[in-house]
Amino acid sequence: MKFLSLNTHSWMEDRALEKLDDICNAVLHHRFDVIALQEVNQLMTSSPVEHAHLDAFTASKDNHIVRQDNFAFVLQQKLAEKGLHYYWTWDSSHIGYDRYDEGTALLSLKPIQSVMSFFVSENRAYDDYKSRKAVGIQTESGWHFSLHLGWWHDDHDPFAAQWERCSAVLDRLCGPIFLLGDFNNPASRKQEGYELVTENWFDTYQLAAQKDKGFTVAEAIDGWTENQGGLRIDYIFANQPVKTISSKVIFNGENEPIVSDHFGVSVEFDQ
Repeated sequence: MKFLSLNTHSWMEDRALEKLDDICNAVLHHRFDVIALQEVNQLMTSSPVEHAHLDAFTASKDNHIVRQDNFAFVLQQKLAEKGLHYYWTWDSSHIGYDRYDEGTALLSLKPIQSVMSFFVSENRAYDDYKSRKAVGIQTESGWHFSLHLGWWHDDHDPFAAQWERCSAVLDRLCGPIFLLGDFNNPASRKQEGYELVTENWFDTYQLAAQKDKGFTVAEAIDGWTENQGGLRIDYIFANQPVKTISSKVIFNGENEPIVSDHFGVSVEFDQ
């Protein structure tokens, strides 16, 4: 199995359509079994997608309307046009950049059996960008969640409380569980979010027989304006010590073109 996690920074990038094509081409090449995307945007003013075009879409119980420029929908349609068919879901958690419905998405080559979406943040105000949800799908290979979590030292909605809410839900699930996403907590920081998560979860980067430096943020970006070097804040965690062949940074200009202010993470499992 191959997984991809990518914070897309969608529609905020220069040459956004060109970069979307770069993502599409990479997916066609690598054929990821599961793709988790964060910062998946759609203009709040765009027209809704007709139901007939959502045959591969599974909504959560409180899912927002999918609109024509939904980044995950456009990607899924482009891939389908090329003959690669993904099942998918998306849910929005807040308004992004004053004009977007912003959320997270998952695409799967295997049919989706069920979808789960829940708030991880204490704050649930839609007009607050720190309002956060976890979105998950269950397939025959287990549960897969796309997450975009907050910062450790955030006085408004800190990571530790968000992780506690995540854990309360995840602990009730059975079978293999994978967490893919932007955790906003560097692996290099002691006694912070990374160490909290890895008390009970396995970092597939550490399990991988082959790996690179793992940095997914190379320079200062929103939320990490003080960054002067590489940060590893995007992860794929598992609740079991799954045999991991490789963990590689992708969309970094060396392994596929740069498409976002984050690089992606590509992990291959021996399953």
